[in-house]
Amino acid sequence: AEIVLMGGAMREGGNISPSAEFNILVDPHAADRVFRSGVRITVMGLDATHQVLSTVERRDRLRAIDNKAGRAAVSILDSYNKFDSAKYGSNGAPLHDPCTIAYLLKPELFHGKNCNLTVETESELTIGHTAVDFWRVTDRPPNVNWIHTVDASGFYDLLFEGLSRFSDS
Repeated sequence: AEIVLMGGAMREGGNISPSAEFNILVDPHAADRVFRSGVRITVMGLDATHQVLSTVERRDRLRAIDNKAGRAAVSILDSYNKFDSAKYGSNGAPLHDPCTIAYLLKPELFHGKNCNLTVETESELTIGHTAVDFWRVTDRPPNVNWIHTVDASGFYDLLFEGLSRFSDS
């Protein structure tokens, strides 16, 4: 058994506070219990999801899919992009949760490292922060497979192929 989740950040900082990612901050104590459970866990943090930005070129490729699923996906991505461009000045919105599904479908698109991840649960300033011991500077044993690299082109190829399979009939 394995848990695959989207949550946390290492180098990207937070997206809901300066140091915490939304999914972890919602309930940092529960997240901490999950990470301490001993269950095999693969974590897709902001460091990974921010590699799969829905750029204009990628949205244009999806826009060429002439079915309801393709049009719906582009409509959603256009909306996300407006928000992210205005708030972060980014070149496209990241696809956070779809990364977990893509990992389950095609794990070879993702590269991770076994690390220790600890959730901050005490500090008012940094509650929800995911401390990822990427360089093993502590002697805490690894408890997650921290995804650090994503083949973004392969991810969008997978998305394009999946959406292209839908028929309007």
